[in-house]
Amino acid sequence: MKRLLCLAIAAPLLLAACTKNSTDASGVQTFNYTGGVHQEGQITYKEHPPVGGPHNPRWQQCGIYDKPLYDQYAVHSMEHGAVWVTYKPGTSAADIAKLTAAVQGRSYILMSPYENQPAPIMASAWNAQLTLKSADDPALKDFLAKYEQGESAPERGAACDGPYATTTTQ
Repeated sequence: MKRLLCLAIAAPLLLAACTKNSTDASGVQTFNYTGGVHQEGQITYKEHPPVGGPHNPRWQQCGIYDKPLYDQYAVHSMEHGAVWVTYKPGTSAADIAKLTAAVQGRSYILMSPYENQPAPIMASAWNAQLTLKSADDPALKDFLAKYEQGESAPERGAACDGPYATTTTQ
């Protein structure tokens, strides 16, 4: 009985320790989500935009979108090694052009507006997130180099193309 009681007390503490995040010297906040958990329907995420966790069995086709994306499809793309660059609605056309230029030609990129994110511009990958100071912040280039098809992606190299290119307004 004592073992069961100890396990009941320790399990939530261990789970909390395993999912606790941290921030490295470059300002990238890191997390500890495991991949491979597929779930249909709407999913609520702790981070906005999300950085991992359960996701829809279908993934978002990588590309540049001018409408918000569904979190659960974008998370699946990040599991495959995509980086998701997001900006708040109302971002200037000049800043969107700078972000587009930064990601253009890359094959594992999602870019879209994202409502309710805590900063004007953010870059997210599986288990990593960076808040950018501006659209031409040089930290974006470093983040893309490290996390697009990076080692933190549980299914790095899996497809990022495909038929699912729906936004929240379609």
